[in-house]
Amino acid sequence: MKNDPKLHDATHSIENKVIANNATQNIYDDQSFFDGYRTLPRSVEGLAAAGEWESLRAMLAAVEGRSVVDLGCGYGWFCRWAAEAGASQVLGLDVSEKMLQQATADTDDATIMYRRSDLETLELPTGKFDLVYSSLTFHYLHNLPSVLRTVERALVPGGIVAFSVEHPIFTAPSSAGFVRNGDGHWSWPVDQYLVEGPRTTNWFVDGVVKQHRTIGTYVTLLLQAGLVLAHLDEWGPTDEQIEQHPNWAIERERPPFLLMVGRKPG
Repeated sequence: MKNDPKLHDATHSIENKVIANNATQNIYDDQSFFDGYRTLPRSVEGLAAAGEWESLRAMLAAVEGRSVVDLGCGYGWFCRWAAEAGASQVLGLDVSEKMLQQATADTDDATIMYRRSDLETLELPTGKFDLVYSSLTFHYLHNLPSVLRTVERALVPGGIVAFSVEHPIFTAPSSAGFVRNGDGHWSWPVDQYLVEGPRTTNWFVDGVVKQHRTIGTYVTLLLQAGLVLAHLDEWGPTDEQIEQHPNWAIERERPPFLLMVGRKPG
């Protein structure tokens, strides 16, 4: 969460070209980006500072005795939570060497293993995991249809994938940001919602590329991968959260995150 409506402004531009060879943009290993990202509350305080975490956690099945993989594990906050909650095995994957170095330094648990992996070409063993988790990573991926098919194969029957992405209302605008009307009310204008594809954002550094998809596309990709939609939440802060963090109230003007759970039949 950011403290000032003006800080929500992000210069998004619609790109007509696809990144060469759909290569992963490893922005987190850019030192300037990494230095900025590490100052965010959720980077410093972990899951406790992620407003959507309690809602996402409520969507998870019990992890005790389960095999878990975190796609885009970052600093390893979720991996450590899963291990503490009793997971039998936890694998954290990330493309960023800097993130993995920090995750490894902060982890002292033999249950957890970290590995560098380009999620655009994700490979996972078949029928291995009870839970596939991903926080705010899938909206970076161009090759999400293939990733979700890999996830489905990697899940045991009855296993779930739980993930969060930036909400499509957040990613859609060609020039994203809150604006104030004549009455002083902040709003979030939306355009280009049905124009899916890359958006370039200036966030800590110039040229951060994210993929805009509609809610319908996220649901369709999940179903096409052979998964059943089990939960969908257009997350915004609760009254209790706003009471604790008054600056979060503006997030009620548009949902910042989309949370989804897919279940493998069986």
